[in-house]
Amino acid sequence: MKESQSLTNNLLMEVDFLSNRLRNIKQSFKTTSNTALKERLFSENKNIFKRVKEIYKIAEFLNKKNNEKINFSKLLFEITKRTLNENKFESNLFFL
Repeated sequence: MKESQSLTNNLLMEVDFLSNRLRNIKQSFKTTSNTALKERLFSENKNIFKRVKEIYKIAEFLNKKNNEKINFSKLLFEITKRTLNENKFESNLFFL
């Protein structure tokens, strides 16, 4: 299977956007006292995290199918893995 670099690049950009949004959600959650906003932020965080997991599965599949040492699918895999790990530790934020 040949990897589509444009598709992989689009996923890289999406993960970058989503990881930045997750950081913004975290910051907003810490600084607000509005209950309705906190509920919306919690829901948005959950949906974004779910999408990052989906992209991670795609990246994992692409990474297994490609034998090259350096490529975009390996970068995508590493970035999504780091985003998921960063958020796993921060998920406790919502239960303070």
